[in-house]
Amino acid sequence: MQHASYPADLSKKSWKTILSSAINWPKITIVTPSFNHAEYLEDTIRSVLSQGYPNLEYIIIDGGSTDGSVEIIKKYEKWLHYWVSEPDTGHGNALNKGFKKATGDVLAWINSDDKYMPWTFSVVGEIFATRTDVHWIVGQSGFWDADGRLTNMIEQHKNVYDYLLGEYRWIQQESVFFSADLWRRAGAIINEDYKLMVDGELWCRFFLQDRLWRVPVVLSGYRSHGDNRAVVFWDDVHKEMRRAIKEMRSSLPQDVLNIAKSLSRLRRLNSLLVKLKIPVTTQLIAAKILGKMFRRIRYLQLRYDRDGKWSTEYVKWQL
Repeated sequence: MQHASYPADLSKKSWKTILSSAINWPKITIVTPSFNHAEYLEDTIRSVLSQGYPNLEYIIIDGGSTDGSVEIIKKYEKWLHYWVSEPDTGHGNALNKGFKKATGDVLAWINSDDKYMPWTFSVVGEIFATRTDVHWIVGQSGFWDADGRLTNMIEQHKNVYDYLLGEYRWIQQESVFFSADLWRRAGAIINEDYKLMVDGELWCRFFLQDRLWRVPVVLSGYRSHGDNRAVVFWDDVHKEMRRAIKEMRSSLPQDVLNIAKSLSRLRRLNSLLVKLKIPVTTQLIAAKILGKMFRRIRYLQLRYDRDGKWSTEYVKWQL
């Protein structure tokens, strides 16, 4: 469903002006799974609809809330592609229900306590419209407080080698967008065997198919409010991530595993040199031992040029 217009209080004329008709804007499908999050849900919905993106498909899957969430959803139902409120078996099940209804070229999900930035879809749409080699992006990590105020931003660089080395914290799910093609290649399903890290498990399958591109723009944020599942079930979160990485490892090419093994050794060597207070020049020489490998595992990054195009930029893997 293409949303040609929004009510006055949802319109953002400045961003509609930016959305030039010269670009063939891809359809972006957003899924919001929700259960008893009425306190934050409307904030999330408005962050999606207020952008005035010309080719948006928005889906809300409610798990049978009893706190007023359904009444909030009904306020916006004429701008929704699909919504339902019924019991489900968990977060992954709700997402699968939503993505089965999705017809977009670009997919993402935003949980019902998080929200997007006002410019998010214009940036995402332009990237996917002009860079056919890009199938998976993540913005800078943003963080909201309980009142929805942006309080922090962090630059995160992650690739498959970070995951293999146990440095998986975090590819921020709220700031991830991926192509429908990548979704299909990765199985077109959320693994419901995972109760908490359904995103981390999906990223592991994405790493088997394609590369993650970082965009130096804050696209969304994670709202901290004290009841976040990742905080409440912290130990289980890490158990599921280790399990997902173990499963990913079994399907990776041997050359990737060999590089990860060498990087692990180099990291231990670097830590030892620092601990022994070896001169910095010696440390730098040691770091160049695997210089050829570094060229193979640089982080892929997009940079917005002065001529108005998203170009490729590389960031070297850091110890």
